[in-house]
Amino acid sequence: MSLMNMILLLAVAPGQTLPAEPLQAAAAAVAPSPGLNYWELITHASLPVQIIIALLAVASVFSWVIIFSKMRVYARANKSADDFEGRFWSGAELTQLYREATDRNHDVSGLEAIFESRLRQKKSVDARVQLEGAQRAMRATLAREVDALEHNLEMLANVGSTAPYVGLVGTVFGIMVTFHGIVVNKQNTIDAVAPGISEALLATAIGLFVAIPAVWAYNRYATRVDRLSVRYESFAEEFSSILQRQTHVD
Repeated sequence: MSLMNMILLLAVAPGQTLPAEPLQAAAAAVAPSPGLNYWELITHASLPVQIIIALLAVASVFSWVIIFSKMRVYARANKSADDFEGRFWSGAELTQLYREATDRNHDVSGLEAIFESRLRQKKSVDARVQLEGAQRAMRATLAREVDALEHNLEMLANVGSTAPYVGLVGTVFGIMVTFHGIVVNKQNTIDAVAPGISEALLATAIGLFVAIPAVWAYNRYATRVDRLSVRYESFAEEFSSILQRQTHVD
């Protein structure tokens, strides 16, 4: 028995009975209202709003695919850099490191690709020319490695910046459809406008839901790319200094 029914029973004088109608009305008043059915809102939305929600769903799928793939790429890049730096600064011979880097069964990337690009340069009589060629090769390889790390990040930036506005377009369409229905049906009650307003606000909510993870991932991954880029540049400069000392170039 609900609390409202108990109160009504206590308020009745002894020997009297309370009609069933007040009890039913009180129970209906305190009964919990059903929650929002988001799928029903989408299926009953107007065609422009459904198209916009579909576009946002596709953009969300693409952004999450990029998020998870980049998570693996950056984890692998950090691990590869740690492994190579450990072998490089342990005093291993450069020729042995080069043989490992050029192994056909070995995927060369990151610091190892920068190192390998230097040793691929042809020998030159002039030590200065040879050093300058090695530095150019390392700079070019470094640029390619950073560009590979940044690949598809612009997609996350685009989704994060445009998804809220796309959802806002759906909101505008939903409100327009609602106002048009009021004029056509000559009804201005809350029951008449609630569905249209709900679908309009749902489009905005979905746009924010799509944009927030994309913006967060872009900012996080851009920071990781910057850190890896600084790490690559530092190694290239240190390796270049080692080569300069070996060739006795001032």
